[in-house]
Amino acid sequence: MNLLRSAALMVALGLPSLAFAGGESVNITSPSDGAKVQVSGTQVVYDAALGPNGDHAVVTVDGTEAAVLNALKGSYTLNKLSLGDHTVCIKVVDKERAPTGAEKCIKVTAAHPGMHTY
Repeated sequence: MNLLRSAALMVALGLPSLAFAGGESVNITSPSDGAKVQVSGTQVVYDAALGPNGDHAVVTVDGTEAAVLNALKGSYTLNKLSLGDHTVCIKVVDKERAPTGAEKCIKVTAAHPGMHTY
């Protein structure tokens, strides 16, 4: 019953409910899901909350780890994407780099500057 009261209080105060999900979260604010991007130089802007089991975050491109993200908020530059569709994910991981469950993935399409698809 106390859990229900706490949840109701959090909703009433406008507080996020992430605390009930272990405190972990990941958000990608740019680029948007489905965006057309350049093959090089695209900034992925993110923020992450590690929660009790997380140690750091990683960025993956098409399932392959591209970088360790030691900052919980910032950006990562995508370089040398091949032309076409890609899946970019930010994942919270533990010290052994095992995913803790919090992740956000977006799909982007890489093209050369000046090329448009209609």
